[in-house]
Amino acid sequence: MTGATVTRATLRRNFWGSVWRVLLRKPSRLLGVVLMLGFAFMGSIGPMLYDRPLPRDPSVQFASPSLRHPFGTDFQGTDVFSLLVIGSRYVLLTALITAVVSVLLGTAVGLVAGFRRGALDAVLMRITDVNLTIPGLPLLLVLSTVWEFSGAWEMGLVLGLLGWGGLARAVRSQTLSLRERGFVEAARGLGLPNRHIVGRELLPPIAPYIAMNALMSLIVAVYAQVGLFFLGVMPVIGENWGVMLNRAVFDFGAMTTPARLPYMLAPLLAILLLTIAIVLVVDAMDEVFNPRLRVE
Repeated sequence: MTGATVTRATLRRNFWGSVWRVLLRKPSRLLGVVLMLGFAFMGSIGPMLYDRPLPRDPSVQFASPSLRHPFGTDFQGTDVFSLLVIGSRYVLLTALITAVVSVLLGTAVGLVAGFRRGALDAVLMRITDVNLTIPGLPLLLVLSTVWEFSGAWEMGLVLGLLGWGGLARAVRSQTLSLRERGFVEAARGLGLPNRHIVGRELLPPIAPYIAMNALMSLIVAVYAQVGLFFLGVMPVIGENWGVMLNRAVFDFGAMTTPARLPYMLAPLLAILLLTIAIVLVVDAMDEVFNPRLRVE
């Protein structure tokens, strides 16, 4: 047991050492990690740093960016940066819930279908095909008539239930390939239960792909929800980046009035930086887990 513990500790150190080398090889990847941590802090701790309701000063409506107001103020004289931070919680929490739901469902369905095959595989793949053909926007339009989506859990759950089909098919494909490998046959020969084979033999080789897919799901979820609020499909209530964009363009004429442009650019810049951060982290993960790209 002592030898096994030492071996695991050594493998863990080697893994994190490899991660650190990959990050240092391209400093932009390290920047991506820093940005990801920054957004995590913004969405979790940031809103707690502001008192509610936010201070308003009608005498400085749509003030220009300054040290006190990095993105200026809105139509009520409220600091736009504070609105950006407070609105990040809904956006980022929704994206996280979407990624978790879609990854859990897609991984479970893909593993079971690929491992069991037969009639169960056929049934699960037909359900997956139905999921892939569901038109997301019309469904959300219908749901918005009875659901305000005021909570991140509601929006995240719906987007997650709509977005697991592609991952399920990809995981099934990987599982069909792995289940014929020698190590899986050896596990069967030893009489190990199916849950051990799936959880300990099939899942670990697919886990890096699943993790990268989860990160990319964050981007898709952010774009989807922000786009829905921007277009007015969802009720324009509360504070989030999509609501800010909707108000900036349709209520305040930010596209034609330069003084109101910072109110629109603030959420756009946040979305751009979040996208760059995720892409850089996924690039680093690809090299960490792909032996062909790793430089020893």
